Amino acid sequence: MKAKHQRLVLVVIAVLAIVAAGLLATWALRNQANYFYLPEQMAATPPDVGQAVRLGGMVRPGSIVTEADGITVNFMVTGNSDDAVPVRYTGILPDLFVEGSGVVAEGSLGKDGVFLATNLLAKHDENYVPRELEGMGSAQAAKVAADTTMGLKP
Repeated sequence: MKAKHQRLVLVVIAVLAIVAAGLLATWALRNQANYFYLPEQMAATPPDVGQAVRLGGMVRPGSIVTEADGITVNFMVTGNSDDAVPVRYTGILPDLFVEGSGVVAEGSLGKDGVFLATNLLAKHDENYVPRELEGMGSAQAAKVAADTTMGLKP
């Protein structure tokens, strides 16, 4: 076989190997992708039951209800429209989780239409101030922040 044909065979084998690796990676990661849904999208085209997704929106004021066990919380997530998705979460709530705040819930849609969250990520607005810095002036807060980071420098 000529050198030209050998190179052509090697190139074809390399391309086939790259395509096979890509297909194998896609097949292996098909259940690992978390799709992001807004409440409007979830109402219009809900994901399959049990499919891992993320739901993002605002916690509807007055919708947070804690069950008798003390760790299971039910609430509604709304978006830009009147659509709302009921969410159930069992676990410790983030400190910033309050009515009217932004939230991203990771989990899956149940058979009953309730989103079963396994993880909650609470968002804050640009005016957020940590509890430790509340009531301080900006100069004093900057000094406290600088003092706490001094020990972190190598």
